[in-house]
Amino acid sequence: MPLTRKVSDLLVPLKDYAVVNENSPLSEAILSLRKLYCQIETGKCTEAGHRNILVLDSNRHLVGILDFRTILKTLIPEIAGGLSERVQAIEVSVAFAEEGSPEVDESRLGFRGRVIKNSGTPVKQIMLKIRGVVEAQDDLLTALRILYTNKISVLPVHDKGNLIGVLRESDLFLAVADIIIE
Repeated sequence: MPLTRKVSDLLVPLKDYAVVNENSPLSEAILSLRKLYCQIETGKCTEAGHRNILVLDSNRHLVGILDFRTILKTLIPEIAGGLSERVQAIEVSVAFAEEGSPEVDESRLGFRGRVIKNSGTPVKQIMLKIRGVVEAQDDLLTALRILYTNKISVLPVHDKGNLIGVLRESDLFLAVADIIIE
C-alpha cells in the first residue's frame, strides 16, 4: 500500500535536484533550476520539473530554498509585491528622476532591464528559511503532515543528519493516485 511506504521510497536524490551555493548570484540559480525544470537536453519543457532549488553553504549544508515566487518577486519586486512595495518603487523612481539619474530609474528599465539588473542579487539575501525537514525512514503521513502544517511544497530529506534529497508535494500526490489505480 503506497501510504505505508517510507519517505526514502519517494525522495528525489540530492544528485538529481537543483542546488546552488548561497553566495551565487540569482542568475546562476535560475539557470540551474531551468535546466532541470525544462529538461533542456531532451528539448522539452514541461510542468513536471523541479519548482525549487536548494541553497547550500560552502560546507554543502542546507541553508535555504528558493522557489519560483521568490525568484520572480526579486526580479520584479513592485509587480509581485503589495501596494507598499509599489509605492516605494514609485518613490525611488521619482527620487532618481529628480536627481537626473535616468540610468538607475527603475521605471525606465522595463521588464528585460529589471530582470538583468536584479539577477545579480546574491541568493543568500533572498532565500527562504527551511520550514520543515523529514527523515528518510519516516512514513509518508508524517511527511504530508509536515508539508501542510508548514504550508510548503518541498521537504528536505535527511538520513542520520545528512541531506540526501527532497520529497515534493507532487511525489505524495502520485502516491495517493497510485492508491486510486490499485
